[in-house]
Amino acid sequence: MCENDLVKPTKMAAVSSKTSDVLAAVTLPGSTTRTLAELLVAVRDCRLCESHLPLGPRPILRANETARILIVGQAPGLRVHTTGMAWDDASGERLRAWMDVDKDIFYDESRVAIIPMGYCYPGRAASKGKHLGKGKGKGKGGGGGGDLPPRRECAEVWLDQLLARLPHIQLTLLVGQYAQRHFLGSSRHASLAETVQAWQDYAPQFIPLPHPSPRNQPWFKKHPWFEQQLVPALRIQIKALIAEPARAPPLHQK
Repeated sequence: MCENDLVKPTKMAAVSSKTSDVLAAVTLPGSTTRTLAELLVAVRDCRLCESHLPLGPRPILRANETARILIVGQAPGLRVHTTGMAWDDASGERLRAWMDVDKDIFYDESRVAIIPMGYCYPGRAASKGKHLGKGKGKGKGGGGGGDLPPRRECAEVWLDQLLARLPHIQLTLLVGQYAQRHFLGSSRHASLAETVQAWQDYAPQFIPLPHPSPRNQPWFKKHPWFEQQLVPALRIQIKALIAEPARAPPLHQK
């Protein structure tokens, strides 16, 4: 996933007029009894934003009813869109280093769920207000700007349903401002740095994190307390959660 927290987010992408129709469709009688596996199939088949996605839809998320850790980032970047593997990039390497876990644990859905705020690659924002999904401009996917914001439809249509089917989540990592805005609401501080520095106010349920992108290296240098204080505490909590035996899903979800 490629998120650029050096660019202050304004608004998530506008919601399509079709959203209310899709909401009605996915909340029809009987939809609340769908298993997580059935819901994930529906999410991966979603085409609600297709006309807005320069490379087309490819929802990328991972989850299992037994997961105890949830990672919420922004949206897949171009590399992740290409490989289909969440956090399959330099940002993912740094995130795994913060957590002190290897790929086997990180991609073990029985332990770790990965559900970003937007499930598909949104394309890139060019410096003059245009957005590009292909090309040879700077950065991934062309264009001189960062990736576009995650589209709202994913969270508005699917997120609550997904979270309701993850009953064992004990720790949610909120990577970047979009996730922090959605989950922390008015308890967020004025800046990402202030929110992250106040992580103990949200723990143990949530831990806000900056984006681990190499582009955020200046942020890490400016805020050495992050790796000196928060990362060691994060590793302790992660280690305890991954050491616990997996729990069986509720009977109604078997």
